[in-house]
Amino acid sequence: MATTQTQRLGIFLALALVMAATRVHLSLFHHDVWDASWGIFFLAGFWLRGSVRWAFPLLMAEAVLVDYLVISNQGINFWDHYCVSAAYWFLVPSYFSLWMGGSWLARQKAGLNLRSLGLAAVAVVASFAVCYVISNGSFYWLSSSVPQPRSVAAWFSNLGDWYLFFLQTMALYVALGLVVHALVVQLGRTLNHADPSKLSR
Repeated sequence: MATTQTQRLGIFLALALVMAATRVHLSLFHHDVWDASWGIFFLAGFWLRGSVRWAFPLLMAEAVLVDYLVISNQGINFWDHYCVSAAYWFLVPSYFSLWMGGSWLARQKAGLNLRSLGLAAVAVVASFAVCYVISNGSFYWLSSSVPQPRSVAAWFSNLGDWYLFFLQTMALYVALGLVVHALVVQLGRTLNHADPSKLSR
């Protein structure tokens, strides 16, 4: 959605800062602040969809780096942590599905109306569902942290345990981002339609 490279860099840095600040919540905030990563990747796809070649890899690298630093700071070998296994690398397609959800929403070029709200809801729920199934499914079926025996029924039960929590968390951050977007768009319209003679007084 950003039109200039300066705007894109500014948005990227803001998103990266929010993700870093909330992704380290395990050690800094004691779970008082929810991880914004899923919302960040969706909003990045929405605002930076034309910059996927550099913005997505950098955000992905940041996520891995933050995880590494947080885990290492706990005195644990990165590869021995509960959350790290072969499934960890499935975060790439998981997060990319969120990016694509935001990118799809941006391509709709909807205005500030109920239709836009509906499209945003569809994009959030659909991309979240894909991300959640990939990340949760890969962890359940590939991680040694999940006790044997595994079954499809147990996996579906596990999916349901965390579905609403992760959806609510992502929706909260996306909603905050879209509110900021709407305010910026409205401010831009107001300034563009302002009477220059009044502004010069």
